[in-house]
Amino acid sequence: MSKKFMDKNFLLETKTAQKLYFDYAENMPIIDYHCHIIPAEIAEDRKFENITQVWLGGDHYKWRLIRSNGVPEEEITGSADDRTKFQRFAEALPLAIGNPMYHWTHLELQRYFDFNKPLCAATAQEAWDICNAKLQSDDMTVRNIIRKSNVSVIGTTDDPCDDLKYHKAIAEDSTFKTTVAPSFRPDKMVNIDKDGFVEYIAKLSETVGSEIKCVDDLLAAAQSRVEFFDKMGCRASDHGVDYVVCNLADDKEVDKIFKKALAGKEISIDEAEKYKTALLLFFGRQYAKHGWVMQIHTNVHRNTNTLMFNKLGPDTGFDCISEKEFSLSLVHFLDALNKEGNLPKTILYSLNPNDNEFLGTIIGCFQGTEAAGKIQHGSAWWFNDTKTGMQKQLTDLANLSILGNFVGMLTDSRSFLSYTRHEYFRRILCNLVGTWVENGEYPNDKESLEKIIKGICFENAKNYFGFNMK
Repeated sequence: MSKKFMDKNFLLETKTAQKLYFDYAENMPIIDYHCHIIPAEIAEDRKFENITQVWLGGDHYKWRLIRSNGVPEEEITGSADDRTKFQRFAEALPLAIGNPMYHWTHLELQRYFDFNKPLCAATAQEAWDICNAKLQSDDMTVRNIIRKSNVSVIGTTDDPCDDLKYHKAIAEDSTFKTTVAPSFRPDKMVNIDKDGFVEYIAKLSETVGSEIKCVDDLLAAAQSRVEFFDKMGCRASDHGVDYVVCNLADDKEVDKIFKKALAGKEISIDEAEKYKTALLLFFGRQYAKHGWVMQIHTNVHRNTNTLMFNKLGPDTGFDCISEKEFSLSLVHFLDALNKEGNLPKTILYSLNPNDNEFLGTIIGCFQGTEAAGKIQHGSAWWFNDTKTGMQKQLTDLANLSILGNFVGMLTDSRSFLSYTRHEYFRRILCNLVGTWVENGEYPNDKESLEKIIKGICFENAKNYFGFNMK
């Protein structure tokens, strides 16, 4: 007899898994320490007009799924009306058996809209009407969605030039109890070989009120922005790098490369790597000084479809997993900071799951006393935050390190309905641990299991990041 579709015991295959989830995991607050939601929408407490706006407005996961069903771009990101775009998603979804999008979608429908039917072409109108009616309620403004989701901390992703005025407004509002902390994302400052670098340096000059003519000027400007972010409650940085570099050069050579780029001249791969290495080492030292967490996301091919990149721009669903070899560079990069005593708390993510074992072993080489699990193998990221991807990441981490010190899940999302991804993760975690217990691989010890599950769901991230929580 088959189980009921996504019932209360969804993904919880044993009695132990069910107990772990309902007793320890289900009601823990959420620390969503890395996401891409827009702080202004929290500050202004946005109310969405319809489910397409909150679901499909910036979600390239869903866009990729709809494209895979042969739908024209006009009805995905183009000029088609919102009802049509929702219909196209509803038509594609039933074919996506085994895709986490199927589970995420129905968790969101169940938890936020009390809609318990499978979404498909035939139920799309009913779902559209029910969801849109609920979205008009004051109970479904952005802030109330966050409250309903039991979110304690949100870590946004922010450019160094941002004035963080919305973070300031949220922090000063005593009626909203969720901490919204900025995260420092200086990719545009680092990517000397990408289009728009010179224009970005000009923008940074304007932000700090001082002309940037050389690397020393740049580093002074960068340091001032780090210090500003620190005063605004920042506890983490984030670096999205195609691959990790460690190509050392002296200060004079790096300055020469920087000035060459400012002059509009072409930069070689070797020159770009030397500049990036210098900048990343500088930032690592800054993060160590301020007690921040350095996050590095790597091994991705971005903007693979030139025609669609020219039409839609970046972050629209045309990136893929890379197989770039970067292990030796990462070892040298971490070692360079560690030799100086400047290696900050660090979370390493790779888009390629084949890197899991490497990451699981390299973190053990650079642990320290600043935190339990100072160097972390980050959660299953992007194309890996599937059921099997999460199971693999958790299992690989357990095999090679201390799973009980893991800082847990994040949404990495642009949607305010994505907090159910934490529930999805917690169910998978509890099922995995419950299986080990029932197989006799770990004792059924209440105190130890409670510490492990609550730690991974909330407590570890709380202690690791040190957010100034409201």
